[in-house]
Amino acid sequence: MPPVITGLIFIGLLLTSETVEDEEAPLCHILKSPEFPLMSKEGDVTIGGAFSIHSKITQPPLLFTEKPTRLRCSSVNLREFRFAQTMIFAIEEINRNTFLLPNISVGYRIYDNCGSTLSSMRAVMALMNGDEWTLERKCSGQSAVHAIIGESESSSTIVLSRTTGPFKMPVISHSATCECLSSRKEYPSFFRTIASDLHQSRALAQLVKHFGWTWVGAVNSDSDYGNNGMAIFLAAAQEEGVCVEYTEKFHRSEPEKLLKVVEVIRKSTARVIVGFLAHVEMNDLLEQLRLNNITGRQFIGVEAWITADSLVTPTSFSVLGGSLGFAVQKANISGLQDFLVKDFWETEFKCEEINRDSVTKTASCKENQDLMELRYNDDDVAELRYSSNIYKAIYAVAYSLHSILKCSHTQGCDKTVKVTPWQVVESLKQVNFTIKNGDKVWFDSTGAAVARYEVVNWQRGSDGSIQFKPVGYYDASLPSGQRFVLNTEAIMWPGGSKELPVSVCSASCRAGTHKVLQKAKPVCCYDCIPCADGKISNTTDSIDCKKCPEEYWSNQNRDACVLKKVEFLSFTEVMGKILVFFTLLGVLLTLIVAALFLIHKETPLVKANNSELSFLLLFSLTLCFLCSLTFIGRPSEWSCMLRHTAFGITFVLCISCILGKTIVVLMAFKATLPGRNVMKWFGPTQQRLSVLGFTLLQVIICILWLTIDPPFPFKNMNHYKEKIILECALGSPVGFWAVLGYIGVLALLCFMIAFLARKLPDNFNEAKFITFSMLIFCAVWITFIPAYVSSPGKFTVAVEIFAILASSYGLLFCIFLPKCFIILFRPETNTKKHIMGKTSNSNVHY
Repeated sequence: MPPVITGLIFIGLLLTSETVEDEEAPLCHILKSPEFPLMSKEGDVTIGGAFSIHSKITQPPLLFTEKPTRLRCSSVNLREFRFAQTMIFAIEEINRNTFLLPNISVGYRIYDNCGSTLSSMRAVMALMNGDEWTLERKCSGQSAVHAIIGESESSSTIVLSRTTGPFKMPVISHSATCECLSSRKEYPSFFRTIASDLHQSRALAQLVKHFGWTWVGAVNSDSDYGNNGMAIFLAAAQEEGVCVEYTEKFHRSEPEKLLKVVEVIRKSTARVIVGFLAHVEMNDLLEQLRLNNITGRQFIGVEAWITADSLVTPTSFSVLGGSLGFAVQKANISGLQDFLVKDFWETEFKCEEINRDSVTKTASCKENQDLMELRYNDDDVAELRYSSNIYKAIYAVAYSLHSILKCSHTQGCDKTVKVTPWQVVESLKQVNFTIKNGDKVWFDSTGAAVARYEVVNWQRGSDGSIQFKPVGYYDASLPSGQRFVLNTEAIMWPGGSKELPVSVCSASCRAGTHKVLQKAKPVCCYDCIPCADGKISNTTDSIDCKKCPEEYWSNQNRDACVLKKVEFLSFTEVMGKILVFFTLLGVLLTLIVAALFLIHKETPLVKANNSELSFLLLFSLTLCFLCSLTFIGRPSEWSCMLRHTAFGITFVLCISCILGKTIVVLMAFKATLPGRNVMKWFGPTQQRLSVLGFTLLQVIICILWLTIDPPFPFKNMNHYKEKIILECALGSPVGFWAVLGYIGVLALLCFMIAFLARKLPDNFNEAKFITFSMLIFCAVWITFIPAYVSSPGKFTVAVEIFAILASSYGLLFCIFLPKCFIILFRPETNTKKHIMGKTSNSNVHY
């Protein structure tokens, strides 16, 4: 059944009408006994108050055979009692004020709901109905109060507001922060001098994120206050990237659930606990944590308990020491402290009546003996916080009445105006004033005040006492970047440590790694996986790795991109030095052979081997050796064009000379046949022209290649990912293979002619050495093709140089080594007679 309907039924039970014969007799009276206030004072206008002055209630047994006894309240709540005292202080101050309500007295009716929603319902009915036994003839009329201050907890405030709502009775709470109360549709007459939990819950998430706590536990009261506040916090935490390991809730009347919560906390890995609890539930949780010796947790608290004096016990600091949380700012109202500890007991709560002969205790004193024990208790006065909200609420009602009654300093207030609750509601929406401590009071569109909190830290003072030390503040009225201010250095963490606690599911991923979520776990639980080659992450907790630019590569730590190593065959490396050595050795040997031939140029052996072609061949071999040097060093535009063309032209020159020598040998022995005079067709002039013609054709091929699509330096980044290979791109593959193919055709032709002349007389048979040299030459270059294609990086160039050197050495040794051996070690065979052998009619040109 909806609470509003319940409230109406309750009113119907309280009031009844009866018909009597006496027409003057009242027709409406209260059944049974009315509810009397704990403290009251009559006035022209009356303000009601409902506070949990006692925090525990004992329900009588319900036997349904006899009338239940009255509910019994116990365990005085000092903080709530201070609220009632502050309300009386503010009202008395207004009554002395000659400006606000100069000729109007303000009264009060304060009820104790004993921390129970059931008692809250009884209190609100009493506030609306009053405590008169009889009413007028009709069971309707003006409510007993014009506004109600209360209650402290959101659940009780919801009961109060829903019950009074249909009657448009204004309710002003000093500490009910549930966001659910912001609905003007459901609670049109509700106001509060404290901010909604919407701000506090979001600020809690920001506080947790500020300290890097991404793995927290959450415990809340199983009430409107706790459930709504925790729901907002969980949503805000998710937006901030904070993960919640567990969310548990319990009610003060459910001890078995409390034990389950304690067990969850004990087994959890989260070191930070966000407690969205009323101070009663927090007190219960604190007791169980202490009994189970669960300490060292970092508690993050809310305004409901972070500064609650009831939690300050000799053993509580071991559990709550170092706690951080948001608190209402301290009450700084002049005269309040003296009233609470002295004036209240002497004027408002008189305990003794002095007669002529004796001193007797008053009735209120006898009934509330437990309150009298608080008379000399002033330890909490310096830490009062919510009292300023009570003070503001009373003054808000006074200013609204000032407006309704059209009060002025000279003429006073218009007492003829009948003040109705709905008028007070409308007037409260417009109030805007400043109290004597400088705080401005006004209500926003939801009926709430602006969000201002102190950030307090549980610390132990030098005298051993527990202190709520301010370490920052949160002000929602400031710009977004200035709302949250913290003095981290002033914070004392659990155990008296100055070191920030760590509460994460997974340690932070260093630069060079990225997060990979663990299966079936929250987003804060992840593994740190190193970035792949060529990718980096230069921030901690990176979600993914960024690919390096094309010419860059990841360093060893994968946290920065560095320029790729550039690779080419250089003169300074070992391989380059070895190849240069064999190149220069080949040149040296060729020059030695040339010098030897030059010295013995008049000998029959040199003359018989066509000295002109031999010297040209030695010159071309020297160029062949030297052209390999163009393949070493950093590739440039000119070196790329030079290396292939020089290689092609010098080798064609070399093969052309060998081909000329081979033809000369063959023609020489063909000329010995009767009637043959073929040497006239291949004399020295024809030999020179043949060499020139063969070489000129290669020159033309190279010119076309360089003109159409020449070789060029190229950065090869595909073969190796971690380095750049500087090489010479062929430009036109057709040009390259045309040059190489032309050399192959000449070499094959030379081999075939030499092969035909292989059986000539041994003493003059140079053809067999040419045949063998061509076999080596062709073998080297046939092997070169697959090795060239498959060799990576600079080894491609090394293979090409090796092929040049190997073929050059092969030609040098096969053709000239036997002759050098005869010249140096067998000079007796270097004669014309020996060269001619059995042939007497030779026409060979020496």
